[in-house]
Amino acid sequence: MKDFDKFMSQLQETNQTLDFFCDFDKISQNVDDIKLSLCMLNSLIGATDMRKSVETIWNRDKTAFNVMDILIAVRSEGKKKVLDKLGRCVVLDSLFDSVDGVIEFLDTTGLTEVFQSKRINNLVDYVFGIETGLDTNARKNRSGHIMENMVAHIFDINGIKYSQEVYSSNWTSITTVLGDDEKRFDFVVETPSKIYLIEVNFYSSGGSKLNEVARSYSDIAPKINSVSGFEFVWITDGIGWKSARNKLQEAYGIIPSVFNLTDIQDFIKRVTDDK
Repeated sequence: MKDFDKFMSQLQETNQTLDFFCDFDKISQNVDDIKLSLCMLNSLIGATDMRKSVETIWNRDKTAFNVMDILIAVRSEGKKKVLDKLGRCVVLDSLFDSVDGVIEFLDTTGLTEVFQSKRINNLVDYVFGIETGLDTNARKNRSGHIMENMVAHIFDINGIKYSQEVYSSNWTSITTVLGDDEKRFDFVVETPSKIYLIEVNFYSSGGSKLNEVARSYSDIAPKINSVSGFEFVWITDGIGWKSARNKLQEAYGIIPSVFNLTDIQDFIKRVTDDK
């Protein structure tokens, strides 16, 4: 018999392993992609005549300046807008289309003073640090991937065969009950008698998204379960649910198969027994 209070008491504080914090492979690749340009811009460090130094680079390869937005920890990609010195709203990247624009960027951001005073010794190392900082913005997505990896590992060690990132369009009967919106499931586990469509997530902190997720799964689970041979399974964890306890409890009563990382063995047993 399902015990919601027990389920809540089992929720884990974190799923973060040490590799959660920084993806250094991605960081290194981002730096390598612009390394040549950064090496050219290194000549600006210690320059007494900044305009002359900028013009020297410009005459050799003006595209080197296209990477300068990262020097202020911004990835504009032609989308970021700022006010120029005349108060006009312009696309940040447009400042890199002329020597005057580059000088305005350097002077206004304060990089001219930083370069001339040699507060930075090497732009490649400097940008590596910036990329490391920006990579923290990806942690929220990594938390979800870590949870998926943990579930996949549990399946692997228990000999459970599965598919990942499978779309509802693979089954006409599921498409019929879900309507026009195509749904992607994190895992699909097939047994001789049933196909389990599985969603996985982990929330270490609260927020409105938790209520939305619980409401969404409460809606689609009965639809999927109404199709013979299919069952919706939700594997979730994290103390973030304590802030959305009521909504989770409501979903827990609607969805027969809700598991966390502690009682996931109950699901494993069900699948194993059906082999």
